[in-house]
Amino acid sequence: MQPTIVLVHGAFAESASWSSVIDLLVNAGQPARAAANPLRGLATDAAAVGDLVRTIDGPVVLVGHSYGGAVISNVPADAGEIVGLVYVNAFAPDPGESCFSLAGVYPGSMLGPDTSHPVPRTDGTTDLYIVRDRFQELFCADVPASQATRMAATQRPATQEALSEPSGERPLWRELPSWFLIGEDDRIIPPELQRFMAERARAQRTL
Repeated sequence: MQPTIVLVHGAFAESASWSSVIDLLVNAGQPARAAANPLRGLATDAAAVGDLVRTIDGPVVLVGHSYGGAVISNVPADAGEIVGLVYVNAFAPDPGESCFSLAGVYPGSMLGPDTSHPVPRTDGTTDLYIVRDRFQELFCADVPASQATRMAATQRPATQEALSEPSGERPLWRELPSWFLIGEDDRIIPPELQRFMAERARAQRTL
């Protein structure tokens, strides 16, 4: 039985950002689902993805982009028949690490006070957006300007709390095989950090 590929987007994106990947997978006869990552808190986001996985019969491969990597790392091990993890320019935190703390381990991340727009919420949390006139530079430098403008206007914020929340005690990458796709020109997660996390996870293969 072929595994179902569950794609988990990161901050400043939404599930439709996987559309072109889903087209490729479906055309190849590969079952695929794009999870709607709430982007509210690391533990609760991971639980939400786990809830989706529980509804899928058969093996599942989790794929996370950026913050989505931290989310798939924290999906409960008993959520379903999870057989592997794929990190696409993604965070793979160890227990106690947050996305923000990891991003500062190596130089190069451009996400900071000058490029983010905080929006305080009435529930006490703070939504973070990328400043719109810096969005293409930080997030999607390889797409046409018109597309980047649409993406900037429709970006979904993550809470500051989600990006600051420490990772849980049982990262799935310690228990399951993993593969890493390294973005050499990533402006948010430095490539040196991506390679460090891949080596730490003893990735099956790094591209």
